Amino acid sequence: MNEDPTPSAALHLDVLYRDEVLAVVDKPAGLMVHDSALARGESDFAADRLRAQFDRPIFLVHRLDRATSGCLLLAFDRDTASALGKVLMSREVEKAYWAICRGWPDEAFTIDHPLDGGPGKPLKKPATTHFQRLATTELDIPSTGFATSRYAWLEARLETGRYRQIRRHLKHANHHLLGDTSHGDGRHNRTFRMLGIHRMLLHARRLAFRHPDTGRQVEALAPPDRAFAKALALFGHPAPD
Repeated sequence: MNEDPTPSAALHLDVLYRDEVLAVVDKPAGLMVHDSALARGESDFAADRLRAQFDRPIFLVHRLDRATSGCLLLAFDRDTASALGKVLMSREVEKAYWAICRGWPDEAFTIDHPLDGGPGKPLKKPATTHFQRLATTELDIPSTGFATSRYAWLEARLETGRYRQIRRHLKHANHHLLGDTSHGDGRHNRTFRMLGIHRMLLHARRLAFRHPDTGRQVEALAPPDRAFAKALALFGHPAPD
């Protein structure tokens, strides 16, 4: 019989890629990346877990919303973090997200809509997201004015990195992200909760970039968690690794 994992092992994040200077880990949905004014009494953060897990200092190169799962990039020293930050700023990093939205948007579409920087940052800046529709489904669940409910599985690629960009762009297009309690559609969120899916359906699926030391291409793929896989099953697709 397998023994239960120790508490420290249970807190470990899955490592998708690691070498001497950097790593990509799979952040679970619901875990805040680091302490901030939005933490509101929280005491569990990915940054703290990762310091203990790797037993060394870590430097987060980018962030994910608390409700978003998937690829999170970090460095083990300041020089590597700085180099990776410059790569991010130059848009040489490929980031692909999976999202489940309401409705059936076009097979390929781009949303070019300026966004502010979030609370306390009213200045709007250019924001562009490219979407590709991967699959559609129609459920025998009535929605307002319709006998069924339609949903789409999307891949999103960011050209810019604004505050909650994918979530806000989908709201702008009236194809709200499922499970998003801030920018989504409460009626469809309730439908998915009735189906046993209790998370925001945004997942940082792929991260690819040139290694700052070797120049070789690094690629990390984060598998969907159980709840996201349950959503993908609605489209007739088994969850990929």
